[in-house]
Parts: sequence; structure tokens; C-alpha cells
Amino acid sequence: MDAQNGSYRNLIVWQKGMELVVTVYEVTKQYPDDEKYGLTSQTRRSVVSIPANIAEGKRRGSLKDYVRFLNMAYASGAELETHLEIARRLKYLQAMDLDRLSENLNEVMRMLNSMQRKFGGFTKQ
Repeated sequence: MDAQNGSYRNLIVWQKGMELVVTVYEVTKQYPDDEKYGLTSQTRRSVVSIPANIAEGKRRGSLKDYVRFLNMAYASGAELETHLEIARRLKYLQAMDLDRLSENLNEVMRMLNSMQRKFGGFTKQ
């Protein structure tokens, strides 16, 4: 399969990733002001990397590149999981927000995992 067939905008995983970005931005507005350049920034960067890597990989010229960028999106999801756990431990997140974010992130991660398997699995780096 050619990694360039269709637009990344048509990918449900990209769409779900974009929804996750919006939700994370909304929730991190509640973080303390002194986290603006710390956990808030890191959390936002990791979530933005998910759909950005999906899009970039989709536009690359080869399936190998596509899978590599899917791997990077998946790794950014793991980074986001860690940032959310830190926020939970610091009591920056309300339980309802954490549940919603975790559910959405898990859905994106499952989709990325499925795509990686479909296109040849994880690439070795």
C-alpha cells in the first residue's frame, strides 16, 4: 500500500488526535501559572506531536517513512501519558478530566498500534 494514498485529514486517528489536542489545551489552562513553561508546555508539545507526526508521515514518500512517523506519534502518546500521570500526582487534573483524556488517548494509541501492525510493525531505531 502506498503511504501517500488519500489525505491525512481523512484518517480517523488524525481526527481523534486533533480532538485530543483541543481537549489537552482546554484542560491545561487550569494548571498553575508557574507551570506555564514546565508541565503545561511539555504536555501540549507531546499532544501536538501526535497528529503532526501522523500528518508528516502520511505525506512522506515511502511506507517505511510513514511507519517511522507512526512510531514517533505513538512515542509522543507515551510521553503524554507520563505528563498526565505527573499532573494527576500533583493534583492538577480533576478525575473527570483525567478519565476523559485517558480514554481518548488510549483510543488513539490503539489505532496507532493497529496501523503499525498493518503496515509492518514497529521499525527498529
